[in-house]
Amino acid sequence: MEDDNGLDGDLNANVRCQRTGDPKLDKAVQHWLAWDRNQWTRAQVESLVGAGRVDDLRRRLCSRMSFGTAGLRAPMGAGFSRINDLTVIQSTQGLYSYLCRYFADFSSRGVVVGFDTRGQEESGCSSHRLAKLTAAVLLSRDVPVHLFSSFIPTPYVPYAVKKLGAAAGVMITASHNPKEDNGYKVYWCNGAQITSPHDKEILRCIEEQLEPWSASCWDVGLVDRCSLRTDPLTQINSCYMDELASLCFHRDLNSSSPLKFVHSSFHGVGHAFVQQAFRVFGFPPPIAVPEQKDPDPNFSSVRCPNPEEGESVLELSLLLAEQENARVVLATDPDADRLAVAEKSDGCGWKVFTGNELAALLGWWMFFTWKENHSEPADARSIYMLATTVSSKILQAFARIEGFHFEETLPGFKWVGNRIHELSQTGSRVIFSFEESIGFLCGDTVLDKDGVSSAAVVAEMAAYLHNKHLSLSQQLHNIYQTYGYHVSKTSYVVCNDPPTIQRIFSRIRNFDGSGSYPKTCGGVQIVHVRDVTTGYDSSQPDLRSVRCRFVLPRVPPVQFRCVQVCSPVQVLPVSRSSHMITFTLQNGIVATLRTSGTEPKIKYYTEFCAVPGQSEVSTLEEELRKVTAALVDEFLEPEKNNLIRRLV
Repeated sequence: MEDDNGLDGDLNANVRCQRTGDPKLDKAVQHWLAWDRNQWTRAQVESLVGAGRVDDLRRRLCSRMSFGTAGLRAPMGAGFSRINDLTVIQSTQGLYSYLCRYFADFSSRGVVVGFDTRGQEESGCSSHRLAKLTAAVLLSRDVPVHLFSSFIPTPYVPYAVKKLGAAAGVMITASHNPKEDNGYKVYWCNGAQITSPHDKEILRCIEEQLEPWSASCWDVGLVDRCSLRTDPLTQINSCYMDELASLCFHRDLNSSSPLKFVHSSFHGVGHAFVQQAFRVFGFPPPIAVPEQKDPDPNFSSVRCPNPEEGESVLELSLLLAEQENARVVLATDPDADRLAVAEKSDGCGWKVFTGNELAALLGWWMFFTWKENHSEPADARSIYMLATTVSSKILQAFARIEGFHFEETLPGFKWVGNRIHELSQTGSRVIFSFEESIGFLCGDTVLDKDGVSSAAVVAEMAAYLHNKHLSLSQQLHNIYQTYGYHVSKTSYVVCNDPPTIQRIFSRIRNFDGSGSYPKTCGGVQIVHVRDVTTGYDSSQPDLRSVRCRFVLPRVPPVQFRCVQVCSPVQVLPVSRSSHMITFTLQNGIVATLRTSGTEPKIKYYTEFCAVPGQSEVSTLEEELRKVTAALVDEFLEPEKNNLIRRLV
């Protein structure tokens, strides 16, 4: 029997004995204990109430997650601001409500659901369980669910959405985040991640119905009993690998190449899928790092599960490569949507490529192989390459010389994926896309970054170059000689206090008085400022940033000439969901500060773009180093704000 508040009487009696003194918090606690049927997360809240830990309870229960650059993402554990059984059920109820309103044929199209290998024992929470709960909510409303029976790479979900004609897709993953985190990533019917207004409308629908509909929402066994549930794993894996073959251009050369590769899946899903991709390309399977090839939600052998961190997290891979005399190391992140690459240097040590450097190589390779099959130069007018605005401008340099199109998007592959879809509707084709955080997409079969296909493409490129007596590093040098050196620096500071982040960016926006941005950085004049968060752009006549136009700055008469090369006019929507400010300096450096959409980080990006033929690389690097250091020290003030600098 329920009381007037719709809560279990015994639960209310228990809570009344332990009031927190905050009516809003007390109500949130009551709701949690009434709705949550997971014994571990219920116990966490009860323990916090009993211990009087009001601040912790408030952080967990008095706010909700919102969609960032990769969906909902947060630590696992009890609370409306975290990933757990209840918040996933609530999210799926909201998703269902929105899809019902949007698609007349929703009940026949259904939803694709996939998951990675994350889990947290103390919360009784795993990606597999959360995927089953997602499916259970939909099945309880007679919606077909294409639920993968085993863990998969994240790109398989958007691929399956398109292939199966589903209304949407959900991937339970936190990608390369720390082991404590998990996430709920939503794809639209076009196979790209959701953007506004869909994300905001789904959140509104979630908040309209927070209480689980019925006991069926909690019934993970429903996926085994309901005829509306299908398992797409075999079909999708087969189709994906068949289509992957379209990116292979030198299979005979691959099968005879003496080049050896090492692969790490970083305790995630990638091992078996990268092995299959290599076979499609005619290679023997790469040598797997034994300590890291099997799933482990604790990521036991790495200090963090993000291969973007470079050599410090690739130690086991590089050691194995030395032992096996392998020249190239490939590392996919735990959900296999990102790829890191390292190459044995001719002298000593290893070269770990940055995301921008690897994009230069892959962009060159994808256009090179495209030209092999298209003899008419005019054909290039129908192809595109895309990059996020904080990534290197090297593809723009390619486009200017080679005659194809280049466009930028806001940070996050959701913008890239949707733009690929839009261009495909006009008959145009995107042959390569990337974001600097080692996210790459070769071709347009999947509308999200894909570490599996990228690993196979890198292997073929390396084998081809090896046959020409070139290394990846040597070819990168050749690319820069042809298209101009693009020297960049990307890093971050960690800030676990949101109010501090707000203060930092408020100070930047009022640096020289109210509404006045900084005028110099490291003694170099700032000639333009673009603030996508507020919609300000000093380069525009109306000072509005609805259009993104990088104006070439006047370059002082020094011993080298560098310019920022970008499309004359591009549309970039205002994005208030995170902070992002870009500064164009008089010497040609472009610098951006932005908050991460998935982690408690302030990221910074700087790049110096030289004209072709400019070989004073050391001069460029030193100038970039000075400006980057000033950007961090003057604008972020790490010591004053207790920011944690990246460990290198």
